[in-house]
Amino acid sequence: MRAILRFFFVLSLLFSSSAIAEETPAANGLGDFLQRLWPAAQDAGVTREVFDAAVQGLTAEPGVLAQAKTQAEFTISIPSYLANSVTSARVARGRAFAAGLAAPLARIEAQSGVPSEILVAILGVESNFGTATGGADALRVLATLAYRGHRATKFADEFVAALVMLQNGLVTRDRLRGSWAGAMGQPQFMPTAFLKYAVSYEGGRPADIWSSHADSLASVANFLKSSGWDPRLPWGMEVVVPNSFDFAAFDLDLSQWRALGFSRADGEALPASGAASLYLPAGAAGPAFLITDNFEVIRQYNTSDAYALSVALLADRIASRSVPLAPWPKTLAALSTADCKAMQRLLAERGFYRGAIDGKLGRSSRNAVHAFQLAEGVRPADGLASKQVLERLRGR
Repeated sequence: MRAILRFFFVLSLLFSSSAIAEETPAANGLGDFLQRLWPAAQDAGVTREVFDAAVQGLTAEPGVLAQAKTQAEFTISIPSYLANSVTSARVARGRAFAAGLAAPLARIEAQSGVPSEILVAILGVESNFGTATGGADALRVLATLAYRGHRATKFADEFVAALVMLQNGLVTRDRLRGSWAGAMGQPQFMPTAFLKYAVSYEGGRPADIWSSHADSLASVANFLKSSGWDPRLPWGMEVVVPNSFDFAAFDLDLSQWRALGFSRADGEALPASGAASLYLPAGAAGPAFLITDNFEVIRQYNTSDAYALSVALLADRIASRSVPLAPWPKTLAALSTADCKAMQRLLAERGFYRGAIDGKLGRSSRNAVHAFQLAEGVRPADGLASKQVLERLRGR
């Protein structure tokens, strides 16, 4: 595995995003571009026979480039995303799905420490519990995105990883099917994630994330466990913010939040201890959550707060936990990716932000907005990335 990852690193040096983006159909064509990936594939252990069979006749996937610009996680508001993801029908289906897999779920939870409802919720959001895995040719999609897409180097890595899957007999060519982005199976794993995390529930054979619920759940659990899931803590909980809170702190221990007067919205007791961050997805006027590092682990599956919150709340409902959400503001517009990047850039210029300028707002961006608000005397300093904050950063 280390050798494979090293070859992917070499690939990223050989094929920079700028170089790939300069390719045009008239200049070289997809076929010529794919031949440039042969040295990296060879270094990763792919034979010429497997490589040639995979790339022969491969053509671009029309329309796939536009899909990358319209991911719901990053283009609609969080309440709108939740309304589509956490539905009564999906909760009911999730409970039935979990009941039918009670034995393997119990074993997987015992081995991984990840709650079974989190695993079920991820399959629910990713593929509607395995019923919507995508029918696109993953190699064709990945080749197209590597050739002309956003984050081209990443997709070149994924293309080579898919070839490694074929070389090692982990999947047959006809089963390399998935989403517009090349994500495959019930967990919607990219090829590199498959190589790192996919496991067979019974062992002794390659993981089947396309048709085996047990393998898919075990693979998701392996991803979350490997990403740092702490079985001692929940993902978080909705809380009631006391009127006396001054919004000066966002990251405290749960014992400190309790001392400040925070309480769970469902009336249960806050956990005794553990680091937790205040998360106000709609600002001070909307629902409030204390999230633990486990929320960030979910977010590693998909780097979107909307995604992580939908998985977490769906899991709570599948587990029949009472989650009395405070009302969301009636008007809450999502910032465009361009606006989010501009905000990150301006925050970085002022020394508040040190993360990637990727337009994906998470804890580091929230904390940067919070610090900027405190410095500017904005009250309440709720960390909400809004048009108002962006205009203030721009000096308007």
